Amino acid sequence: MNRIAATFQNLASAQRKALVGYLTAGDPNPETSFEILRAACGAGIDVLELGVPFSDPTADGPVIQEASQRALKAGMTLTKTLDFAARLRRESEIPIMLFGYYNPLFKYGLDRLAKAAHAAGVDGLLVVDLPPEEAGPLKAALQGTDIQIVFLVAPTTRPDRVKTIARETGGFLYLVTKAGTTGEGGLDYEAIRQHAAEVKAVSPLPVCLGFGIRNGADAQKLAPMADGVIVGSTLCNVVGQAPAAPDLPARMAAKIQDLRQGLDRS
Repeated sequence: MNRIAATFQNLASAQRKALVGYLTAGDPNPETSFEILRAACGAGIDVLELGVPFSDPTADGPVIQEASQRALKAGMTLTKTLDFAARLRRESEIPIMLFGYYNPLFKYGLDRLAKAAHAAGVDGLLVVDLPPEEAGPLKAALQGTDIQIVFLVAPTTRPDRVKTIARETGGFLYLVTKAGTTGEGGLDYEAIRQHAAEVKAVSPLPVCLGFGIRNGADAQKLAPMADGVIVGSTLCNVVGQAPAAPDLPARMAAKIQDLRQGLDRS
């Protein structure tokens, strides 16, 4: 069974919510980044979204944009990101998803990507700017790998389209909590609750909430509304606030533990 699906099954059996964590590979530099990722995997995240640095991350706010710029400046590439995944897989069975934009994947070559991701132990892909209607070539390349494609639903997505996306996604459905780009804060909890209930009613898979989650208190409030939460900017901000700090792995672990404790209090 795919590791993402198995993880959500195990969490549901234990009546726990999923903590999905996004980190940009190579931020602030490849050596430190890998230690941060190792710390994150050991601190309580259930699924790792391994961000592929990109020069124009249009769905992301300033924090993740800056993380991508730091990583690119340090020489990070898609090939090196896949190497990170392979190294992490040798140490951990945590589900690993590549999170990125279609341009770098297409340029790399979809068949080549599928083979490399499968060999690295990658479990899923989340391609922010690839709608289900355009995902045919990527799906074809992934046949036989058990790598799942996760799609997103926005607050503005029409109900009929939510049903289409819910049928097409794999692993879990990523429900965006607010309009606009990624970033901390700005959450309307009542609107999220209503939208999440509508989406869960038509989704055959777990639903996770992402965008705007800052801390354990936010995670605790959102946890009852869905099957898990997704955090990105608040984790990248740990690096962004002090990219030269010698204790970044420990700082990251502490932040993840705060989020994990918030989920477990819900």
